[in-house]
Amino acid sequence: MDDFHKIRRLPPYVFEPVDRLKAKARAAGADIIDLGMGNPDLPTPKHIVDKLTETVMNPRTHRYSTSRGIPGLRKAQAAYYERRFGVKLNPDTEIVATLGSKEGFANMAQAITSPGDVVLVPNPTYPIHSFGFIMSGGVVRSMPAAPNDEFFRSIDRAVRHSIPKPIALIVNYPSNPTAYTVDLHFYKQVIKIAKEHDIMVLSDLAYSEIYFGDTPPPSILEVDGAKDIAVEFTSLSKTFSMPGWRMGFAVGNERMIKALARVKSYLDYGAFTPIQVAAAAALNGSEDCIAEARDIYKQRRDVMIESFARAGWEIPVPDATMFAWVPIPEQFRERGSLEFAKELVANASVAVAPGVGFGEYGDDYVRLAFVENEQRIRQAARNIRRFLASD
Repeated sequence: MDDFHKIRRLPPYVFEPVDRLKAKARAAGADIIDLGMGNPDLPTPKHIVDKLTETVMNPRTHRYSTSRGIPGLRKAQAAYYERRFGVKLNPDTEIVATLGSKEGFANMAQAITSPGDVVLVPNPTYPIHSFGFIMSGGVVRSMPAAPNDEFFRSIDRAVRHSIPKPIALIVNYPSNPTAYTVDLHFYKQVIKIAKEHDIMVLSDLAYSEIYFGDTPPPSILEVDGAKDIAVEFTSLSKTFSMPGWRMGFAVGNERMIKALARVKSYLDYGAFTPIQVAAAAALNGSEDCIAEARDIYKQRRDVMIESFARAGWEIPVPDATMFAWVPIPEQFRERGSLEFAKELVANASVAVAPGVGFGEYGDDYVRLAFVENEQRIRQAARNIRRFLASD
């Protein structure tokens, strides 16, 4: 297998050693508290499930669907963008339904990347942001993940020194794994610079609805003229607790959306039609379930910060997402995030995501997910307190 060129460009999956240890410990009877994978544990709201079960009873919905997404679903996404962001989208030319935002991102990379193209990607970041382009033959140039002045200086350096010039820039706010957030002014600067240098922008907005302050995260498409160069990816996985349903969207620049639709037309027939109908019901329905999920994640966040602090591990307070991006305790820093994560599984029965899995600049951190209930989070804190005291 290692002889295949594309496989050689993919490093071993860094989360695999932790997953193996986790499985081995569970097989031996250990109660592992899993704060590693960002896999929502909340049930999909009942009205969405009801719409799925109602629709699936119609045999006509069992046939092939359409890779772009059924018209009612694309119209529902357009209505959501106008309601939430004040952004008008043409459902026929500026929206494609995807099998989750991850698939959409990977296939967009396929659509727009030629061998050797340079793409600017934050580091650390969600792995598909880099590896979608690497698998498509592109070259990744790392950018700071923090949305500060150095971010824009890095774009300037990349434009002046990359050969060939970068074709695209990835932004992801609220960010996975770092939980960084930005305001509309930041996006205005991004669009201005990208237009000056003819760079496409791909925005990952999967965590738009999981925020803990009073101001909802903006969309980059709110910037005047952003649709000239930008496409944004969203997902129902976190917003409506629908991770296994695999439903997301790419919206924005017509030329890029058309290219993505062309690639997808060769690869899939879209999600199962009842899932698409239920997804439209989610987007068109009450948003009370979103607010309820947001409150649960906030309560879990607050319990984790308080209980882990008492255990001797300070956690920076995230303003959004279902994650905390946490520096490794000083006494373990030299071991790196993977070894620290292994030790937590073995000695504290707690699983976390090693930061190096999101890029080499994440190796001093681990990512904790709010995917266990408050009682389990407090138990994790007690386990960690004993582990830290024994070192």
